[in-house]
Amino acid sequence: MPASVVVGGFFGDEGKGKIIAYLALKDKPSIAVRGGVGPNAGHTFTINGKTYKVRMLPSAVAYDKCMLMIGAGVLIDVHVLLKEVEEFNAQSRVRVDHQAGIIEDKHKHEDKHSKQSSIIGTTGSGSGPANADRALRLLKVAKDIDVLKDYLGDVSYLVNKALDDGEYVLIEGTQGTFLSLYHGTYPYVTSKDVTASSICADIGLGPKRVDDVILVLKSYVTRVGSGHLEGELSRDEAARRGWLEVATVTGRERRAAPFNFNLAARAVMLNSATQIALTKIDILFPECKHAKEYGELSKDAKEFIRSIEERLKVKVTLIGTGEDVYDIIDLREEKRREKEKVK
Repeated sequence: MPASVVVGGFFGDEGKGKIIAYLALKDKPSIAVRGGVGPNAGHTFTINGKTYKVRMLPSAVAYDKCMLMIGAGVLIDVHVLLKEVEEFNAQSRVRVDHQAGIIEDKHKHEDKHSKQSSIIGTTGSGSGPANADRALRLLKVAKDIDVLKDYLGDVSYLVNKALDDGEYVLIEGTQGTFLSLYHGTYPYVTSKDVTASSICADIGLGPKRVDDVILVLKSYVTRVGSGHLEGELSRDEAARRGWLEVATVTGRERRAAPFNFNLAARAVMLNSATQIALTKIDILFPECKHAKEYGELSKDAKEFIRSIEERLKVKVTLIGTGEDVYDIIDLREEKRREKEKVK
């Protein structure tokens, strides 16, 4: 069975939470594991009108039969994690790698009050200062924290063992490609790399073990905080188009711009994307809201999707058409049949 990695293609906020929750409910992985930075990334999904937000657990918590794991490369806010474990009654299925880093109060204080953090526009979660301490080998890790002892495990081993046993593993990335410390709009970036390669490294998974990299792209571009945003719209224009959004973690308004093909193409390259999940097409084309079949999409929406596939040379396999997890068009089987015909 395959391992699939889900990563963001722009500046975060692409809708990864919805896509991961859908994939978990649809494909039923035995393990969902989170890489990425930590609680500075909030993922949101909605099921039957009820909205859920997570900052530590994988969004696959929506599927109640999979194990929920957090890799060694991820930072843990103990309070946030334990609150989410309680909220989702997930005590029996959470595993935190014993080497995952721990955010302390001093890291949050520094993140909220340092001059550099205010310039960059960080979330104030403590993630940047904690990763700085990790680089200096000063950071506490999960095995040092008593209240986490019941959740500790060797996540790298568990994930690789599951794949050896033929189980399906879903890997969740955070942030977006152009918030990468190395490949993003430096210095207005997060505190580590968040491309697919690093997400896999966070959980101890070698590159030959990954079958699919699903790149999540929103039908327009948004980003929170400072940093360049090509084609940025005024707030009023973003509101007029229905593109004005609020960030999950900070509650800040997201800046908005039209879909950027050049950025998307670079994200495909940097992540070795094999599939594209395109979200919020209903915002761009309201007539497509709640569509479940490709044939229900308007001519303009289909043309937009075709232009993405032609210019990026990657198939769009998942299309988000509304807020709910099940407001989605799943073309994966159809695309697989097309590929087989070509062969």
